[in-house]
Amino acid sequence: MLAAERGAARNTLLSYESDLADCAAFLAARGLTFTGATPDALEAYLASLRRAGLSPRTAARRMSALRQFHRFLLRENIRRDDPTACLDRPRLPAVLPKYLSEADVTTLLDAARLRRGPGGLAAAAALETMYATGLRVSELLSLRASAVAQHRPVLLVRGKGGRERMVPLSDEARGAIAAHLAAQAPGLRWLFPGRDPRRPLTRQALFTTVKRLAAEAGLDPALVSPHVLRHSFASHLLAHGADLRSLQLLLGHADIGTTQIYTHVLAERLQRVVEAHHPLARG
Repeated sequence: MLAAERGAARNTLLSYESDLADCAAFLAARGLTFTGATPDALEAYLASLRRAGLSPRTAARRMSALRQFHRFLLRENIRRDDPTACLDRPRLPAVLPKYLSEADVTTLLDAARLRRGPGGLAAAAALETMYATGLRVSELLSLRASAVAQHRPVLLVRGKGGRERMVPLSDEARGAIAAHLAAQAPGLRWLFPGRDPRRPLTRQALFTTVKRLAAEAGLDPALVSPHVLRHSFASHLLAHGADLRSLQLLLGHADIGTTQIYTHVLAERLQRVVEAHHPLARG
């Protein structure tokens, strides 16, 4: 169902498989299976995760896997009830997204532009595209070379669950991509090919490139990643006046609640507005 109906990525499928297998082993030790698991048994499983020292985020992910699996069993009439319905979700600490300042992004992009050769052009094009669009890593690496046309200022992106969206592409990103493609052999299939041009660049290779560019730019590599660039894209848009609904569409979030992690940027902007324009604000 996850693969066929929701188009879940391979890593997502592996995570669900691992989480459900762990719970299945816990239940089997007590003579139970998923079809007969009770709320008390599942609560005992979650308690065992806490005793084992698992982080609240990992426990929440396993809870999510259990909820979705039991809802599937209910829809397929394999079970007549959902034993996860009354379970409490693990409380997660509020974590603000990490993002770079606009000056740091400029420094990073400048470092990419200084690289020479096809590899340097590819790195510059990848970073320009990530910061211009806020694409997820999986979305970036699945782009076909034909996705970018000189006359078309947008990308058609296939995101999570197979949902498609149109994302504007800046002139700088289009120029970097054009330079990158001009240095590649004709008939390129993937916009960012790997060592084997028949396959896209791997996530690990992209992460390594971004970390090395951060070091070359004089930034702390531990604070820079493709996902941080996505957060930077979103945070900077909000800081310059974008609204949450538009940002939701650009990021490909199914639920605007996911986009609301960026409201801290809105709060900072509103505070500056009040300080600048309220008659009682201090000068």
